[in-house]
Amino acid sequence: MSELRKFIYILAAFIVCYFLPIESMRFNGAVFEALALVKWYAREHVILCLVPAFFIAGAISVFVSQASVMKYFGAKANKILSYSVASVSGTILAVCSCTVLPLFSGIYKRGAGLGPAVAFLYSGPAINVLAIILTARILGWELGLARAVGAIVFSVVIGLLMHFIFLKEERERHANGDFNVGEITETRSLGQTIFYFAAMIVFLVFANWGKLLEGDNGVWTAIYQCKWYVAGLSLAGLAFILFKWFKMDEIREWTQATWGFALQILPLLFIGVLVSGFLLGRVGHEGIIPSKYIAALVGGNSLWANFFSSVVAAFMYFATLTEVPILQGLIGAGMGKGPALALLLAGPALSLPSMLVLRSIMGTRKTVVYVSLVVVMATISGMIFGMFVK
Repeated sequence: MSELRKFIYILAAFIVCYFLPIESMRFNGAVFEALALVKWYAREHVILCLVPAFFIAGAISVFVSQASVMKYFGAKANKILSYSVASVSGTILAVCSCTVLPLFSGIYKRGAGLGPAVAFLYSGPAINVLAIILTARILGWELGLARAVGAIVFSVVIGLLMHFIFLKEERERHANGDFNVGEITETRSLGQTIFYFAAMIVFLVFANWGKLLEGDNGVWTAIYQCKWYVAGLSLAGLAFILFKWFKMDEIREWTQATWGFALQILPLLFIGVLVSGFLLGRVGHEGIIPSKYIAALVGGNSLWANFFSSVVAAFMYFATLTEVPILQGLIGAGMGKGPALALLLAGPALSLPSMLVLRSIMGTRKTVVYVSLVVVMATISGMIFGMFVK
């Protein structure tokens, strides 16, 4: 770094500090919202969501052979099979845009093709069965159905577009990367490996199972009431599996890989959550940007309203299911049905924190193209939906 550049950075930092508007209530409120969102994120999202996801990602990188990943998600894999599996993964993993990142990183670094990996990346948080049911019950069956169909179509289309846009780079990545390893002799049977991953996935899903509706006595609430028993049994099963089928060296390698994912992803996530909280605040609270301006800009079904809704949703952080109460308030403030769908299709799958992490995994160009595809497709889908549903 040149001396001039160092001086410019120091001067810029000084100017920012000199003119900090600490006397502004709006600024102070935004700072509080940023810290409050980080506190909530650390308490509610890291231990039960991200930590299990890191362990699953570490397990993928250590115990899932590259031959297996290449068979189902590699460049030469059956496209119908790979995109079908990737596009419905969200029905199993009820995760948000940040929790899916270590899982995406795991399969991508093991040799998965960009297209199927991106389809998995989008579908993981977007095709959440509970979120879709909640959307239909609270916001109407039209939005629930459109969200379900749109999310599945989006995952496949965006995955295919990313594959073709970066086809040359992907061929070079697989030609130069150490992915063609052939069949690997496994130390455990397929059934043992399935039980190992199932125990972790069951804990991830049930530990984060949210209550559907107050006073609801359906199956979702019944599962919610017994979720800790299921999560506890899954942890007990995992402990038995590790003791019975794994060597100490393997467990050590697994934990080291898990730690590597945490070091790569966690700092960027917390920076992104801070910025997101400062700009947009938490649910029911305002950041530096007044919510009344956002509500006024997403009324009707114009191109601008749908585009603005998609962009704001892409940068805002949505924990699983929080997009529904946010939309409920925005629709009450005059938001159109088209922009509402645009938010549902762009918001859960993207966030500023996830963009920062994605850039470190697959580079700036691929991240920009992926985000742009989600925003553009959400905008178009919102406009079409708004034409038919008022």
